[in-house]
Amino acid sequence: MRLSEAGELGLLAELERRGLARGIEHDAAELEGGLVVTQDALVEDVHFRLAWTTYRELGYKSAAVNLSDLAASGAEALALLVTLGAPGETELDDVLELYAGLNEPGVPVVGGDTTRADRLYLSVTALGRSSRVPGRDGARPGDLLVVTGPLGAAGAAFRDQRHARPPLRLEEGRRLAAVAHALTDISDGLAADAGRLSERSGCRITIELEQVPLAQGATFDDLGFGEDYELLASTPDPLGFTVIGRCEEGEGVEIRRNGEPVDLAGWEHFRGGESDLR
Repeated sequence: MRLSEAGELGLLAELERRGLARGIEHDAAELEGGLVVTQDALVEDVHFRLAWTTYRELGYKSAAVNLSDLAASGAEALALLVTLGAPGETELDDVLELYAGLNEPGVPVVGGDTTRADRLYLSVTALGRSSRVPGRDGARPGDLLVVTGPLGAAGAAFRDQRHARPPLRLEEGRRLAAVAHALTDISDGLAADAGRLSERSGCRITIELEQVPLAQGATFDDLGFGEDYELLASTPDPLGFTVIGRCEEGEGVEIRRNGEPVDLAGWEHFRGGESDLR
């Protein structure tokens, strides 16, 4: 079976089944002493195009997508480790701008690696500390489903051939982690990430699409693109965040608009999704 047939979730399931990886069901790895670690990579012409962004914005995004996983773990961010691969003809000033963007969220870059590569890529490891990591497996019937902000910005930006600037939700993540039964970020699309909460928690999730806040210029079709990096929580207390659905007995995810079921696409690594550029 090829990766394009198994998909990301199929690969992760097989790694777990064979005992080749463990504890990979959540947004980040939780280690002893409350240490939380996560890692994401961005590859040129897969996750970004330089024609659509600046080096500084690319650096910021590389930091932000990792900090989003820390936010989903209720963590305080401590440091970033950055591995940079780049062609030798890359301008030094461009690389310096990229690192300025990496530093923009205010979390220090404390190490990493550099190497020559055929195309630009960044692999960032973010370290944080959390007193409570809800994870994806604690959602319970009766919980409310909330989001921390508007969705669809990345999909709307893609139509205009540009990249959206991810939000930073670290403070919101710490607030939600204190009460939420399950918490994740929305990186692969609302339906896909809600589906992971549902599967891991063993409950049914119902989403009312008309209650979902949309970013400026976005449509409901953009919700399947992913890369919104808002937080999605299953919680008994919404804490003032927007309620978009609920958890019930059963399994799976039902998304409704004006009472009628609708389908939303989502991103699936190795299989592709809304776009080939991810």
